[in-house]
Formats: sequence, structure tokens, C-alpha cells
Amino acid sequence: MAALGAGGRAVAALLRRGPGPGQGPRRYRHKEKWATTAPRIPPPRLALHHFDMNYSLQLKDLWPSVRSSLLCEQKYGALLNNFSLSNCVTQELELLNATDFVAEAPRKAQQWQRGAAEEETGREESRSQVRSGEGRTVMQAEVMTQAETSPPLCASISPNIKCYTFPRGDITRFRPARPDTLGLLEYYLMDAASLLPVLALNVQPGDFVLDLCAAPGGKTLALLQTGVCGHLAANDVSVSRTKRLYQILHSYVPKEVREIVSVTSYDGRDWDQLEGGTFHKVLVDVPCTTDRHSVMEQDNNIFHKRRTKERQMLPMLQLQLLMAGILATKPLGEVVYSTCSLSPLQNEYIIERAVEVAETQFNITLHVEDLSHFRMLFQDTFSFFTDCRLGELVLPHLTANFGPLYFCKLRRM
Repeated sequence: MAALGAGGRAVAALLRRGPGPGQGPRRYRHKEKWATTAPRIPPPRLALHHFDMNYSLQLKDLWPSVRSSLLCEQKYGALLNNFSLSNCVTQELELLNATDFVAEAPRKAQQWQRGAAEEETGREESRSQVRSGEGRTVMQAEVMTQAETSPPLCASISPNIKCYTFPRGDITRFRPARPDTLGLLEYYLMDAASLLPVLALNVQPGDFVLDLCAAPGGKTLALLQTGVCGHLAANDVSVSRTKRLYQILHSYVPKEVREIVSVTSYDGRDWDQLEGGTFHKVLVDVPCTTDRHSVMEQDNNIFHKRRTKERQMLPMLQLQLLMAGILATKPLGEVVYSTCSLSPLQNEYIIERAVEVAETQFNITLHVEDLSHFRMLFQDTFSFFTDCRLGELVLPHLTANFGPLYFCKLRRM
């Protein structure tokens, strides 16, 4: 060891002490990677954080209640299947204290219109105090008759669509539907708010109807329940989801009715190139952030890191689909756009952009229809956001935990 000299002795001492930090044999060295060591944020948590940042600004004091509702169990409605031979299901549901919220609309509309007529009568009386009592009675009857018949608030409500829901605050669950003697199920469980776009579409006898993004099939089934579609085109770009649509049709609809339905798997953005200007009514229920699913489920969550780009491109996709739906309608035809998101970027903004693009690029004038009467008709069943600039928005509420559901109606002039 003495022969090593001073430098040699230093090396020998170092070898005796053993390797220092990070100086071990190469085969034992490893570099910690951030991607594998940093905690991953689950998609539902990421979605909730995103919603907290954005919806708290939009909904303000309403957001804490809506947030709690999104994180609680969703409420469902039972869409009765008019093609089923089951006779006792209505009585059974009513014994459970469920009511058909669609059938209640005409009664509420009549009450509202009578109240409006009485207010109008009061205003007329104040302006015409010189009239006799008999004249006022005749005038009152005339005003009430006019208010009851023009415009009818429930004119867009199909009497053939029947959907039972439990009262506010009642969280009773519907039992699974049973098949009738022909194998057709007696009702379809769905978010009852999802019926509102179908009701707003107001399908008339013989209408050619397009459901541009039809899967999994609840709204398609509801359209068939009207019993007046001349032809129904049900399209969805996803082949796997289209298979689910086929299953729904075979489980609820008899063969002779299925013959008026054509199921396709085209990219909805290209529909105007296939059948442009041919439909009386078009439903465009676009892919969206599916807010309730996003905060509750891990699987197929749009807030997964690998789907960030897809999520960011949603507004563009939604606008393209809506424009395809508009171009698929005849002149004076109607389009209903809907999402299950609270986001104005996916709702009102898309409507505004579509109106602008239709005018500037296609010379098509669109009229945004007033759907505020839906709030009055269905306020006992759903909680509506009163500050929606265009269309209507159903907010989840702990006592009426439907939605979120946005819908807006456009008429092609």
C-alpha cells in the first residue's frame, strides 16, 4: 500500500468506504420518471375541478346545489312503450304515486292561459270603465276564448308520449321493465329531461325526421312513440353504439313499425352531402362533456388525459354537426340542438355561431324559437336555469335530479 503513494492511498480509502449516493454499479442505478411517480389525477376529479372553475362563474350561487346533485344518484323517468300490449303498467305506476308529467302539460297550460286572460280582462276594464256590466262580461268571455286558443302553449306537446316520474324529493326507483306476450318491453328508463328536445321538435303527421346522433336510442324511441313519423332516419357514427340502437328498436318496436326506420353509421358532419334539404325535422343531440358521467365514472371519460385534444375540439365538432343538421332540413324545416352539458361554450355559443355561419356562408336565415313556455309547463318536474340566453337549460337539483339538459330550436326560413 505504501508503494501507491498519497494518491493511491486516497483511492484505496475511497474503495473501502463503499460507493456514495448515486455512485453504485451501473446495473443498480435508475432514474425516477415523473410520469410514473407523480400522483395521477382521476378523470372524475379533473372534471369536477374544471367544472368548479367554470360553472361557479356561470351559475354563481346555484353551483353548490347543482354540484351536489351531479354527485348524487340520477333520477329517471319511465317512457311508456305504446307498442307494448301490457295493460296494467299504467295503473301500477300510478299506485306507486308516479305521474305522467307530459299529460299534465295541457292542464297547466289551460290554467296559465285562464290566468293570463283574467289579467288581460282587468287591464281592459281599467281602460274601459264606461262599458256596462253586460258588455264587460261579453268582453271577458271573448278575451278568455282568445287566450285559450291562440297561441296554444301545449301545441308542441305530443299527446302520444307518456313518461312517468316520481314527485320531487321522491327517490323511488322504477323496477326493470318486463316484456309482454310479444317480447316487447313495457317502458324505457331514461333521464326524463331527455324527452324535452323530442317534445320541442313537435313532429307532425307524415314528417320525415332525422336523428343525426341517435345512439344509444332513447330519443329515437321517443320519436317513434309519437306515432306520426312518415320516415325516421337514425344515424350514429359509432358502429358499436349503432348496435345498441338496433337492440333498443328490437326490444321495443314491432317489425312493421321498424320498417319506417333506417339505421346508418355515417359521419354526421357529412350528412348534407348524402341527403341535404330533405327532412322536415332534425334532432341534433351532439357529443358533449356529458357532465354527470364525467364527474361519476372512470370509464369512457372525456376528461381522461389521453382525450384532452378530443375534449378541446368538442365545440368545433358540435358546430359542424349542427350545421349538417341545418343543411339537411327543408326550407321552413326545424332543428332541435341538445347537449347534456351545462357549458355555454357547448350550448348558446354553438347556436350563435350556427346562426352566423348559416347566414354568411350558406345564405340561410335561421330563427331561434322561443321555448320559454317549457319552463311554465314543466316547472313542477324540472329545475330550469332562468338566465339562459338562448334555448332552455335543465339544472340538476337534489329534489328533481334530472339533467343537465340543454335544448334549443331553430327554424330554417
